Amino acid sequence: MIENAPVPPLAAQEKFSLDDRIRGVPPGTAGLDASLVASEQWHPADGRMSLPVLTLDEAAFAANRDLFLRYAREQGAVIASHAKTPMAPDLARSLVEAGAWGTTVADIRQATVMLRAGLTRLIIANEVGGLGGANRLAALASAWPDAELHVFADSVDAVNALADAWRANAALPPLRVLVELGAGRAGARTTTQAEAIADAIAAAGGRLLIAGVATYEGAAAQPEPGRTDEVISALLTMVSDMFLRLRARLGGDVPLIATAGGSVFFDKVVAALSPVVSRDGNATLVLRSGAIFFHDHGIYDRSLGALDSRKGFAVGGVSASARSSFRPALRLWAEVLSRPEPGLAICGMGMRDVSFDQGFPTVLTVFRDGRPLPQLGARAEVVKLNDQHAFLSLGADADLAVGDVVEFGISHPCTCLDRYRVIFGVDATGHVRNAFPTYFG
Repeated sequence: MIENAPVPPLAAQEKFSLDDRIRGVPPGTAGLDASLVASEQWHPADGRMSLPVLTLDEAAFAANRDLFLRYAREQGAVIASHAKTPMAPDLARSLVEAGAWGTTVADIRQATVMLRAGLTRLIIANEVGGLGGANRLAALASAWPDAELHVFADSVDAVNALADAWRANAALPPLRVLVELGAGRAGARTTTQAEAIADAIAAAGGRLLIAGVATYEGAAAQPEPGRTDEVISALLTMVSDMFLRLRARLGGDVPLIATAGGSVFFDKVVAALSPVVSRDGNATLVLRSGAIFFHDHGIYDRSLGALDSRKGFAVGGVSASARSSFRPALRLWAEVLSRPEPGLAICGMGMRDVSFDQGFPTVLTVFRDGRPLPQLGARAEVVKLNDQHAFLSLGADADLAVGDVVEFGISHPCTCLDRYRVIFGVDATGHVRNAFPTYFG
């Protein structure tokens, strides 16, 4: 396991008020300035906070941040973390302040959220559609003339729509366009298609700029692991080839980006693209991982185990276990509502409160009267979720009572965080020290 240096605390800068309509906020609370939340000394297990509630272990998040930034630097890459995971400007800002190159978003509205938070170097890692989307992007660029925007395009039609919108707005600076190649989702499927996209960008009369090449390798994953390796390797080979074609087309003086990398196969991206980019001399390899900073007790824990099996992670030139080095930062807290029969407990959380698309939550600790129990007894396991209820299967000797508070680990941060208007950051004792608002829409 990597030993991490002490990390600075996170800070909440968004201005807003907390009241008891928000998950976690104690009943009777109204108009509490969010900047004062630490003084309330809330703890999700002490009986005051409204449950269920999601919390963020701030030290774990910051340690993951600093570790992944270090890894990227050592691999000749930079980070534009995908803000779609938490949609929390304070957390995106903390990554940039710690050294991230920029921020990634999935659409124009998400870009607006980050721009309003002062994050002005953005990759829109998606196509924006036809002329309607292109015009909306132009309106955004007009409102934020100093922003550095990069947008994906995977068809001549998409490029032509962007060109028309930018020709109609002559005051706008040229738009940076990334040629997207892909497998399993969006993206040009052949080099011939990608060359046609580059031709269309070049034909836009200077209103569009070829900014580089992009992909998302995670969409290429296959049910069979060996086949996944083949498809991702072929995709990254095509990306590397297209990067070299763009360099030959533009000459050495034009800076270019090569961007890829989710939170599962970033090692494959680095292995395939870092050598090409580093030899170029005027290019930047940008990883867009987002969930890595939160990690989890489920899908990403398993995925980093697979990464370890291929020895894909190293820090300081030494191979290390990614699974052990990154720390799960999110917890879901819920109260035991019922023990209706032996071997069964019903907790007050369900599909409206926690992710379940990549596995059920995991029981971590039980608190009684605000204090952790030394042990639960036989294994407790979530076996079913309703809208508002979790069904825990228990062994005969499980010590779990109505009113106990259960701390759960989650699987898949992206589909858990979007259920919460506020992420409560907690310190090493579990007490709330920050409230980070989210903007999922």
